[in-house]
Amino acid sequence: MLEKNNTEMIKEIKDIILSSRKKIAYKVNNTMLHAYWNVGRIIVENEQNGNIKAEYGKQIMKELSKELTKILGSGFSVSNLFNMRKLYIIYPKFQTVSGKLSWSHYCELLSINNIEEWNFYEKNVLILTGV
Repeated sequence: MLEKNNTEMIKEIKDIILSSRKKIAYKVNNTMLHAYWNVGRIIVENEQNGNIKAEYGKQIMKELSKELTKILGSGFSVSNLFNMRKLYIIYPKFQTVSGKLSWSHYCELLSINNIEEWNFYEKNVLILTGV
């Protein structure tokens, strides 16, 4: 049985470690969101100011997906690249992207076209994640 002093010490250590893990997870998530936002920015900027035909755009996305997957591994499917592009279009300033939501949350949001549904989902995700 641990003495009271040892129990307090363990609680203090546990709190420090759990707090640090939470900060690390937030930082990693925010860094990846920034990376995906920048990928979207690069795609949009290279689409002749966004004014390209859909078929041409789909072909570029297929080629990008193939090459990026070969170089960097999974995570660069055509649909994921379209999500990165859409993230940049919807949030042209990265400061408006909430690091409190994960990339998976944003992918869900990006699939919603109705603004009321979007706001409802965003609000409820923030509540459910305790943010």
